[in-house]
Amino acid sequence: MWLIDFLFGKKQHSGETQASQDSDANAVQAPGTRIAYSSDLVPQLKEDHRRLLETFGLINTAFSRNDLVSTAKYLEDFRGGVLAHLLTENIRFYIYLEHAFAQDLESFNLMHGFRQEMDTIGKAVLAFLTKYKDIDTQPNLAVSFGKDLENVGGILSERIKREEETLYPLYLPSY
Repeated sequence: MWLIDFLFGKKQHSGETQASQDSDANAVQAPGTRIAYSSDLVPQLKEDHRRLLETFGLINTAFSRNDLVSTAKYLEDFRGGVLAHLLTENIRFYIYLEHAFAQDLESFNLMHGFRQEMDTIGKAVLAFLTKYKDIDTQPNLAVSFGKDLENVGGILSERIKREEETLYPLYLPSY
C-alpha cells in the first residue's frame, strides 16, 4: 500500500508545500483514469535523474579505482533508482499523458515514441546491471565493464536531456 500511496502522491515529498498539495488535490484527472496532474511530479523526476547521474558517477569512480566491491554496491543502488524512476514514469507520467493526449494525435505519437524508446533503453540498462551485478566476485567481468559502462552512460545522458527538454514540458495540468 505504501508504494501506491507514494506513486499517487499521498506521501508528502520533502520540500513540497501545503499550497501545492491543496492545488493538486483539485487537479483534473486524466480522462478515463484516477491519475491527476501533480505539480511535484516533473521536479521529482528531474531529481531522480540528478541522483541517477550522481550514482552513475560513483560507479565510474569506484571502477576507475579498481574498487570492484564499491562498484557492485553502486550498481545495486543504481538498479534501485532506475526501477523506482521507471515505475513512477510509467504509472504517473505516461499514463496521464496517454489519456490527456487521446484527442491530440501529434502529441500522443511524440509521447508514445518516447515511451517505446524508454522501454527499450530500460531493458538494455537492466540487462547491463544484471550482467555486472557480481563484478565484485567475478573480476573477469571487469574486462568489458568499462566500455559497456561508457555506452550506457552516453545513452542515459542523451535520454535524460531529451526528456527534460522535450517530453517533460508536455506534462500540463489540463488539456
